[in-house]
Amino acid sequence: MFNVGQDIYKRGFAGIRGDGAGRGRMHTVYKWLRAAFIVFIGWTLYLGISGTDNTRRAVADGDWTVHRADIVDRNGDILAKNVMSGHIVLRNRDVVDKDAVANMIHRAMPYEYSLNQALELVNSSRRFIYLKKYASEYQRDMIKKARLRGLEIEPVQDRKYPKGRMFSHAVGFVSGDGRGLEGAERVYNKYLTENKDPLQLSLDARVQGVFYDQLSIAMQTYRAKSAMGMLMNSRTGEIVAMVSLPDYDPENISLDPARNRMFMPMRGVFEMGSIFKIFNTALALENGINKEYYVKEPFPIEDKFGRVVHRIRDIRSFKPPRPNLNIEEIMMHSCNVGSAQIAMDLPDGAQREFFEKLHFNQALDLEFGRTERGLMPQKWGPVERATISFGHGIAVTPMHLMLGVNAVTNGGIYIYPTLQKRGLGVVRGERVLDEEFSAQLRKIMLRVNEETSGKKARIAGIEIGGKTATAEKYSNGKVDSKRNLTAYVGIFPANAPQYTILVILDEPQATKDSWGWKTAAWNAVPTTGKILDSILPLLFE
Repeated sequence: MFNVGQDIYKRGFAGIRGDGAGRGRMHTVYKWLRAAFIVFIGWTLYLGISGTDNTRRAVADGDWTVHRADIVDRNGDILAKNVMSGHIVLRNRDVVDKDAVANMIHRAMPYEYSLNQALELVNSSRRFIYLKKYASEYQRDMIKKARLRGLEIEPVQDRKYPKGRMFSHAVGFVSGDGRGLEGAERVYNKYLTENKDPLQLSLDARVQGVFYDQLSIAMQTYRAKSAMGMLMNSRTGEIVAMVSLPDYDPENISLDPARNRMFMPMRGVFEMGSIFKIFNTALALENGINKEYYVKEPFPIEDKFGRVVHRIRDIRSFKPPRPNLNIEEIMMHSCNVGSAQIAMDLPDGAQREFFEKLHFNQALDLEFGRTERGLMPQKWGPVERATISFGHGIAVTPMHLMLGVNAVTNGGIYIYPTLQKRGLGVVRGERVLDEEFSAQLRKIMLRVNEETSGKKARIAGIEIGGKTATAEKYSNGKVDSKRNLTAYVGIFPANAPQYTILVILDEPQATKDSWGWKTAAWNAVPTTGKILDSILPLLFE
């Protein structure tokens, strides 16, 4: 543009009609335009330089903005927060008064730099030097008040997790640039980066603390491979506590193995054992089965040719109170032989249809993440129907299991869980079981807790319904009696559930106090009892 303008100025405006006075006016206009352009360029450069300097000075004056909202529990207790800090930096090219800058470096950081060392840094050829990272507030204030060119505070924001490991899986952590990578930090990343108001979760830090402490003790006491625990509001779907062990440090994830970051309640897929008798009993009630079954002998499973292909047995220690048990007694005493016979009397396809209603056949796309997909058998022959009745031959995540139990005991409504605090308004769900049958199930689960394997989870003053499970695991395609998964699921108050609780120990070992036993009644149940004893005053205060 400039060359074209000069060319016009020298040669005149060819093709423009008029006398010499007209051409003179055009020359004058051109001069003014060129002068304005030069002023514009100069002003732009000035703004750029002064703007950069003003930005630095604004930073030095403490005009910092937090770039990520806090995460708090249901009571406002802080779970994650950005903490403002700053690095002291030296930009030698900007230094005007070298002596004053060197003196301030020594005064602010006397143990790091002598006056001579500070002078050497100021006079060095290095353009940029970090004098101190994460300087104290006192040191930062000294530098800010001095307002010396070239000596600045570089703002830095650190994501802090006051509860440490206790919420590592539920809350998660962020990357170096502040982006959510796991847990609530990842799922609600958009909200956290676009809002100033805290993200309030449904979790209760007090209840979570009890779960964390008791599961940690249980894991150590029983030398378990892992431990899990969850508590959900039966009516709103709010997750009140959610713990998975082993865990990790969210502020320094390199301290722990990467496998510790796997959230087992949603990513672990297990055969859940006898808790599935809750679903088997629900099916019996729904299909009008009302009779007694002979349970003193193993139950033979025959193929279509009448040949015995499998025999269903109970554990050796099982002693039925009488030879024939009804539906309620079969679940109360956790009888495999009786459960298998119930399954054989169900209509073809009833099991599969019911489990699909409970979403056991699919990965759950929950508000706070995606679970693994449940593993259902490819064919539903007589053997599969029999073993599934007591939780073998089908594998689901703990989250699938808890939501399924909650659905058949809360009145028959499948409710999707949430990690955000909800009010007491109407929560929509899917009906999976008639309310009458749900009420009958609750009564049976109350008897389990009062009379059989759930006794160690009883708490004075409240009725709790429950069911235990001890599922043997597989090694090289064969059942390994030395490795099992123990679990307890409970609902309370039993007559009108407000909460569903699930506790799982993976591969617990026998102890002296358990007399060599390592079934759920000796580890998962007493662990749950200790949790309930501590959290009930908090839930019903």
